[in-house]
Amino acid sequence: MISKTDGRLSTLLQNVHGPEKIMEKKDTAQSLLRNLPGVDRILELIKNDSHFEDLPKMIVVRSIRAVIDDLRQSILKPDASFEKDDLSDTRILRAVKKMVSDEMSPNLTRTVNATGIVVHTNLGRSLLSADAIGNMAAIAGRYSNLEFDLKEGRRGSRYSAVEKILCDLCGAEAAMVVNNNAGAVLLCLDTLASGKEVIVSRGELVEIGGSFRIPDVMTKSGGILKEVGTTNRTHLRDYESAVGPETALMLKVHQSNYSIVGFTAEVTLKDLVALGRSQGIPVMEDLGSGTLIDFAEYGLQKEQTVQDSVRSGADLVTFSGDKLLGGPQSGIIVGKKEIIEKIKNNPLTRALRIDKMTLAALEITMGHYRDERKAIRAIPTLRMLTMPISDIEKRAKKLLRMLKKIDDPRLKACLVDCVSRPGGGSLPALDLPSMGVGIAVANLSSNAIESWMRSSRPPIIGRIENDIFLMDARTIQEDELLTVQQAFQNLLKRPAS
Repeated sequence: MISKTDGRLSTLLQNVHGPEKIMEKKDTAQSLLRNLPGVDRILELIKNDSHFEDLPKMIVVRSIRAVIDDLRQSILKPDASFEKDDLSDTRILRAVKKMVSDEMSPNLTRTVNATGIVVHTNLGRSLLSADAIGNMAAIAGRYSNLEFDLKEGRRGSRYSAVEKILCDLCGAEAAMVVNNNAGAVLLCLDTLASGKEVIVSRGELVEIGGSFRIPDVMTKSGGILKEVGTTNRTHLRDYESAVGPETALMLKVHQSNYSIVGFTAEVTLKDLVALGRSQGIPVMEDLGSGTLIDFAEYGLQKEQTVQDSVRSGADLVTFSGDKLLGGPQSGIIVGKKEIIEKIKNNPLTRALRIDKMTLAALEITMGHYRDERKAIRAIPTLRMLTMPISDIEKRAKKLLRMLKKIDDPRLKACLVDCVSRPGGGSLPALDLPSMGVGIAVANLSSNAIESWMRSSRPPIIGRIENDIFLMDARTIQEDELLTVQQAFQNLLKRPAS
């Protein structure tokens, strides 16, 4: 809109009463509309402007038309005041330049996550480690042995890049990776249970982000859902009674994005595996957000690890690579070699396979886990989740000092005790004590501050609590503190409304 490109081209007028004033405003509007330049006139103006050199003409023309249309709409607003100076060549060219710049800027942009949600689905989930980013850039910019066996000198498998390390870390016989965990579940079900029954506890028929539900994924795979138990209680006998000649799989789904408390009962994976063995039926567990470390050792709540699932004897285990694992978006499948080979040979595998950049980032991320202490230091997700409150307080105090250096009496900032969350459908019952900085600005609502921060470059995404704009220091990176300070400096320099 033109209000973005040229500051404010119109201001609110006081209510005008009386037919003479209305007629006068109408005449003025008609006069201004007649003075609106055409597209050709503006194209002529920019001929000698170096700013527009090498810019696509299609983008320039579209931007010019958008600016003219915005001006027209502003003139026609009943409560708007418009002057002929607002149609000056200088102002129009400034608006066109801003519009072109916006058009040419990438839609996907980095943001500052000040929400305190570590694995923020809407903000890109987990941050990659510096080493993973470096390897991804190296592989993306050069040819690689993606599907070439350097030892044999012939075609190889892309899964070989990460299969061995995944098996070593998880204790599994075989492993493969697809584009996300929903794809991993779909692929496993399609391979093992298309046209057959899959037994699942009713309390595990979860819905994950974006309204994707386990029953829907199962239907798409061709598997036939057979619910057992109730929402809050499922017993081993429920599974036993449900087994029939059409049963192809028993599926256990980890309740990673919610929890049921109170009068509850569920069958352990170990007991379900024992039943599966006695009936000759494979057992699969969808961990959702899988983890390779025991968070209880870092003062957080106990979370089932991938290794726990493999040791319980599950034939297949699926989990995300981009949540608690801290890697790129991917769906990891580990389990029995015979079954993994069947999955690899499923034609659907090709449609769900991951690319070289994902593999490059995932391999390095998995490599960090060879040394758990190194993983905690190197992988941003793990580092933020396990960050001591003393370190968070230091960062919050540093940000507070930087904001106070702006030295503007309109800006009020203070330290605030707050709560962070893991996010990404992980550890839903876990609240992480944290500390942030609360901001208030004279004559500005908290909503107005939030909107300004969201529109800054890069956008700063915080949250509003108790009518103040709050930035949680847990998820603000150290090198982003200056960016936050500069955004508030710009906010305070803006023209008064």
